[in-house]
Amino acid sequence: MTHPAYGVARQVTPFASVLLEDNPGPLTLDGTNTWLLRAPDSTHTAVVDPGELDIPHLERVLAAAGPIEAVLITHHHEDHVGGAKWLADKANAPVRAFDQALCHGEGPLRDGDTLTLAGLDLEVLHTPGHSSDSVCFAIDHNGQSAVLTGDTILGRGTTVIAPPDGQLGAYLDALRTLAGRAPNTAVLPGHGPELPDLVGVAREYLAHREQRLDQIRAALAHIGPDATPRQIVEIVYADVDKSLWGPAEWSVQAQLAYLRGR
Repeated sequence: MTHPAYGVARQVTPFASVLLEDNPGPLTLDGTNTWLLRAPDSTHTAVVDPGELDIPHLERVLAAAGPIEAVLITHHHEDHVGGAKWLADKANAPVRAFDQALCHGEGPLRDGDTLTLAGLDLEVLHTPGHSSDSVCFAIDHNGQSAVLTGDTILGRGTTVIAPPDGQLGAYLDALRTLAGRAPNTAVLPGHGPELPDLVGVAREYLAHREQRLDQIRAALAHIGPDATPRQIVEIVYADVDKSLWGPAEWSVQAQLAYLRGR
């Protein structure tokens, strides 16, 4: 599964299509996935993560979406939320997020909420870890299940946990929650291609995190208990391109905080 050209709406499930923003980078991969949710018989759309304040991209979202019932945000990072207010104003639609400060026109999302939008029922799952306000949106429509995972699970690679907002313990709990969903639930991520099985990917993510924790324990035993995140990165991430050592250092900070109980 590969992404289309930037700005071309691609149908992924009967109720979800994706527009890829042209903002590639080390943390955004190919770019931000803007998801357009609409039941086949609905005349309205719910937009998830409109991306940055990128007017050409947002105009393409407007054109592809038609009437927008709501703009939904998975978390507060600029590559997901930067264009939300602009898009909502143009569409005369509310913005809804877990963080009240990001909302316009309606109140914040809460864990366990069910949103009825664009002919679909969306279950809100609070999945902190990547950020404290991260949420996923679960959909089960006509026997087909999918979860929009934001940056909690990516289409490729692994998620960066950057303290203090990012917390590894919370993230591991979120992955366990997702691993408990129904088998064969599609992953519709914030970056990267869609994936066919949420449960399998969540378990792989958990196994990867446990492997990294074991590597850090080994590095601490070698260097000493007061080792800095940078010293650990130089050992554990020695085979990773140095351009990614900055984000790796954030994740090591989160892992050390988890291991040290703070």
